[in-house]
Amino acid sequence: MDTTDAPFLTKFSTRLQRDNRFPMCNLYSSKMPHEAMRQLFAVPAARTDLGNMPALPAIYPKYEAPIVTAEDGQRTLVRSHWGFLTPNKSKKTGNWLKPQAWNNTRDDKIRSASLWSDSFTNRWCLIPATAYAEATGRNPATFHWFNVAGAEGFACAGIWKQQRGTVGDTVIDTLVFSMVTTSPNELAAKYHNRMPLILDSDHYDTWLHGDPDDAFELLEPYPADQMQVIGEGVGLREEPD
Repeated sequence: MDTTDAPFLTKFSTRLQRDNRFPMCNLYSSKMPHEAMRQLFAVPAARTDLGNMPALPAIYPKYEAPIVTAEDGQRTLVRSHWGFLTPNKSKKTGNWLKPQAWNNTRDDKIRSASLWSDSFTNRWCLIPATAYAEATGRNPATFHWFNVAGAEGFACAGIWKQQRGTVGDTVIDTLVFSMVTTSPNELAAKYHNRMPLILDSDHYDTWLHGDPDDAFELLEPYPADQMQVIGEGVGLREEPD
């Protein structure tokens, strides 16, 4: 990690801990069958490598999930882990803890924080989703699930990298991704001051193949009138059927 990011990361992490709401976005789902996902995102069958990954009604940071990349100019559907990893040390003991997963990339920091800026310049991805959740309240929390109305699935904008080396005292060699967040639309703002950057299907190619300026132009909230709340409940930690 570039040490120039350390003050920002420390401040951001502390603010999330103080927030009386859950940090966003820490929970989403991807329940589409592989073939439906492949067709929705126009990925050739020969470039689909999900193995026996099941439907995922609840995806949390560090979980494995599908993403669509286009590193060599063609779309590929692969497994990845949610969150860019950085060292994490105990303030009390000084011992290394499990790496911190930065699962969200703020649109207002995406070009200035080196944790994200290189990937935003070079490596974009689509994150297949069927819904995402926001939690309000605590002990117990109420979960509110959103999706794109009438759609079998949708894509959140993401960035990715192959993370190799030692993070703290943990050796890493894995594909990781982070979900871009933006200002909320009128619906999402009732529950949180951020929301995932959901892409219109007409913008998939621009996000995957455009230059950073083209991608930056897409950083705006998805229309509220095209979204809906599909379920709410205390402890509702999986996408409702």
